[in-house]
Amino acid sequence: MRTIPQNPDVILERLNGLHPKLIDLSLDRVERLLDRLGNPHHKLPPVVHVAGTNGKGSVIAFMRAGLEAAGYKVHVYTSPHLVRFNERIVLAGQIITDEQLAPILEACEEANRDDPITFFEITTVAAFVAFARFEADIVLLETGLGGRLDATNLIERPALTVITPVSIDHQQFLGGTVAEIAAEKAGILKPGVTCVCAAQPAPAADVIANQARIVGAPLIVEGVDFSFDHPGEDWTVSLKGQELRLPAPALPGKHQYQNAALAVASLAQLEPVTMDDAAFAQGMKSVTWPARLQCLTEGPLVDALPDGWALWLDGGHNQAAGEALAAYCQDWRDRPLYLIFGMLESKDPKPFLQPLQAITEKLIGVQIPGVQASLSADDVQTTAEAIGFRSTAAPGVHEALDEIIRTAPSAARVLICGSLYLAGAVLKENR
Repeated sequence: MRTIPQNPDVILERLNGLHPKLIDLSLDRVERLLDRLGNPHHKLPPVVHVAGTNGKGSVIAFMRAGLEAAGYKVHVYTSPHLVRFNERIVLAGQIITDEQLAPILEACEEANRDDPITFFEITTVAAFVAFARFEADIVLLETGLGGRLDATNLIERPALTVITPVSIDHQQFLGGTVAEIAAEKAGILKPGVTCVCAAQPAPAADVIANQARIVGAPLIVEGVDFSFDHPGEDWTVSLKGQELRLPAPALPGKHQYQNAALAVASLAQLEPVTMDDAAFAQGMKSVTWPARLQCLTEGPLVDALPDGWALWLDGGHNQAAGEALAAYCQDWRDRPLYLIFGMLESKDPKPFLQPLQAITEKLIGVQIPGVQASLSADDVQTTAEAIGFRSTAAPGVHEALDEIIRTAPSAARVLICGSLYLAGAVLKENR
């Protein structure tokens, strides 16, 4: 008799209860489980391992788009997901199906034997199992938190490592200074494996360069070994003595040029990959990455807007993300900007919000739906008012949007921001 596969959401719920903590940085539990499963991480296609504070997902999105334009099959692992867990694991260009995922989760659960292991750790192992079972040419692997003790860091010999810009975030786990955080990110460097590194604040740059010398990892650095400019619709990446002219990235925001350039430089270093100019250009035009300055164009929330309004969504949640948003939004001169804002209580909203204060008409605080660790709407309002925002609180996104529509004197732009968890809830509601 054929066994009906379990619903992966049911299995994931069980896996979420295997460890009392959401985050407990260590490699021992992952190493043990991988060994019980026959070490699938030793059987993967060439791996590109990506760490950093901001831009990891965008850099991977650009790399994936370019590789797929060149005809390569790409596995991808990113986190967190927005609407469904399956988004975290892409198999040869397609999000993993429930039918593929369920037996892999079951195998991981059985091999783990109820031993303590965090949700991220056991699901990272599940991704490794999936990548070993299904064929592809390249694996693009994003760290979850930090790098040195991240569950992804058991890949002993990646084809390439990449470090995106490092800034202050997750201080309770990674350290309170940029240098301390950079040391954790630089933990992915491996002997003899080239690392392509974005331009960094001086303390982070020094730490990464020192770690590269210690382990013997060749370092390709933005501003030294490659550079970019973006004077108009076309822009240029300069590397290896050549200039590559590209169309503007499909992801909005000036910060995406840096992410795109880092992706281009990384692909240029990735062996045995061969990329021509047309594949790089197609990757710029076809790249997608939801909830990163995403303009919502359909769905119930959009349908509720009067004519002439616009609704945007972004999942950034730290100071660097707030600065990037403000740099983009300051060009919105034709219509006032309203924020609907929610954030996890483990984050400090002030550094994120301060760059946006001068260009925001009003902020509506909300609690992230279904997330116990969210700041309350009232806490958001109090914090926003303390740094100079006109602010109120609302029970949810729909109510906040209704309030803005009811009280705004003219057509406006509304930006929902502050957390990927809030962005995911919005995308789920707006389906």
